[in-house]
Amino acid sequence: MKKIIFLHIPKTAGQTVHSELARVVGEDQTSPVRVHNQAPDDGQFPPGYTLYSGHLDWAGLDQFDADCFAFTILRDPFERIASFYFYLLQKSLDTDLDTLNAPENIGLKTIKERMVDDYFFGGDANWQQFIRDHYDNFYCAYFATRKIRGAAQIAHISTREQLALAEKGAAQLDRVYAIESLMALEKDIAQLTGQQISIVDKRVNVGPKSQGSKRWPQLLGQIESDANKQKLADFCATDVELMQRLCTHGVLL
Repeated sequence: MKKIIFLHIPKTAGQTVHSELARVVGEDQTSPVRVHNQAPDDGQFPPGYTLYSGHLDWAGLDQFDADCFAFTILRDPFERIASFYFYLLQKSLDTDLDTLNAPENIGLKTIKERMVDDYFFGGDANWQQFIRDHYDNFYCAYFATRKIRGAAQIAHISTREQLALAEKGAAQLDRVYAIESLMALEKDIAQLTGQQISIVDKRVNVGPKSQGSKRWPQLLGQIESDANKQKLADFCATDVELMQRLCTHGVLL
């Protein structure tokens, strides 16, 4: 069997996909590295596994050549941002104070303590870099740099250059699925493994609100400044254009 590499972008149905892939492949053949900072730069894909799945940097993907099936999933950028925000907010509310005060949980602590405007647009330079890395046209930065926290790497180049790099990066993957096209992923995995997975009508880790509710209007409703509403919308502008280009060129299914 080819190695399966799922580059999971937060809040794109990834936990559901991971669970089904791990069930098919087997836990013993599933890499324990689920988050990019769990391993050094050269250790995102430790040898000896069939499934690599998580929020991973993927500069090392080239080591597999044609011996892998690498894919990711995209959803509407506005909804991804809003869903990610509300998911982290709920997680912070469910986390005890001692855990929140741990250095690695600064993001959860901050989202609990700040109003929405201040969360996205306040804070020092380090905090603003955190926001850009996780929210500001994430798809473009991820495809262009192959890093979860790659925004700073392309901040100095034009939007046109960013889009060109992102298109080139996306084209290196075997598949880029829209979240509405998960049936195509089911078919591809069945062909690859000979086993069926069920992800179209199944969701894991969906967050505090029911499926189908639009989160973006809810997030905008909590932002006090019209200028900040526009700045947050700008966090999606390049990603929207990228998705349109990927659709036009047949990269995004």
